[in-house]
Amino acid sequence: MLLPDLSSVSDLQPLADDMRKLRYALHCCPELAFEEVQTAEIVASRLKEYGYSVETGIAGTGVVGTLRLGSGERRIGIRADMDALPIDELNTFSHKSLRPGRMHACGHDGHTAMLLGAARHLAQRQCFDGTVHLIFQPAEERGYDSGAKRMVEQGLFTRFPCDAVFAMHNHPGAPAGTFMFRKGNFMAAGDRVFVKIVGKGGHAARPHLANDPIVAAGSIVMALQTVVSRNVDPAQSAVVTIGKIAGGSAPNVIPGEVELSLSVRSFDSNVRRMLKERITRLVHAQADSYGLHAIVDYVEGYPMVTNSDAETELAIAVAKELVGADRVTEQMAPLMGSEDFAYMLQERPGAFLRIGNGPTDGGNTLHSATYDFNDENLVVGSAFWARLVERYLPIQ
Repeated sequence: MLLPDLSSVSDLQPLADDMRKLRYALHCCPELAFEEVQTAEIVASRLKEYGYSVETGIAGTGVVGTLRLGSGERRIGIRADMDALPIDELNTFSHKSLRPGRMHACGHDGHTAMLLGAARHLAQRQCFDGTVHLIFQPAEERGYDSGAKRMVEQGLFTRFPCDAVFAMHNHPGAPAGTFMFRKGNFMAAGDRVFVKIVGKGGHAARPHLANDPIVAAGSIVMALQTVVSRNVDPAQSAVVTIGKIAGGSAPNVIPGEVELSLSVRSFDSNVRRMLKERITRLVHAQADSYGLHAIVDYVEGYPMVTNSDAETELAIAVAKELVGADRVTEQMAPLMGSEDFAYMLQERPGAFLRIGNGPTDGGNTLHSATYDFNDENLVVGSAFWARLVERYLPIQ
């Protein structure tokens, strides 16, 4: 039997206009974490139209489309995230957000459109042998109790068994249509720390009658700068960032309390534990030294994204076949950002990869109010997913 060629970029080109219109529709109507009702309805409707078996309501608004062909026993899962961010969009193009305070500032509209394009092509071509589970996930941006975590906890891989799982994210700063991979630890674990320094408020002219939490907060901010530089092996990677300080309401009033919010990133489980212990002890010690009380809420967030070797090597081979070796980075530098696909990779082997989104000129960076997914990626990203499925589930 003469087997058909694997899917190529040119095979997906006829779907380009439809994918672009779909992305624009999604971009216009962004929805925040666990509120992706309209997006989920669009995804489910499309999948049913293409002939997939569809399950909805997983982790609230999650959708899984399943297509089985032939007698093959292997099963592959591919995830796309659907949620937007609480940002007022500053773009002026025709498909800008119609919902104030919400926008697709991370390209999840593109991720969803790419996977739906691949879904349509796979159903039309029917050139694989096995089972495909397409996972449309809510709440990747949540930072804690995320969509991936909830889907896994609600039995995602029991209901939809997968031998391997894959996901893709756009990457501003790299040329559009290029692919980036990394075997092993790829993206950092991300934790959040919420600190409240409780003192005694009073009049700005009578500081001796108060106990100023702002002074203590300043000392804590400076002390936290030593956590990485003096506690983490220089050969390791970690970041401690104080992203928010809030306290006081007037220049002539000493407030009774001050709040700090921290982001903590790490690549090693031992380093992660040490950071938690050191930050907690340091905050309490600094507050105590000023006669103040500290309340520390240390929220452990996403784990590290760790790609398995075999699945990453397969994905690299597919990308090279698709766009050429010169447009593929096999082992890019680790990224300090975090990604909740890590929860799925804790349960199943797989790979998380990046696709270049073009230059970052004009504020075209992730989580920017002027960000937009690059439409050049729609066809090549969909072709990658289709070819990966055909390589993972080959017709014998």
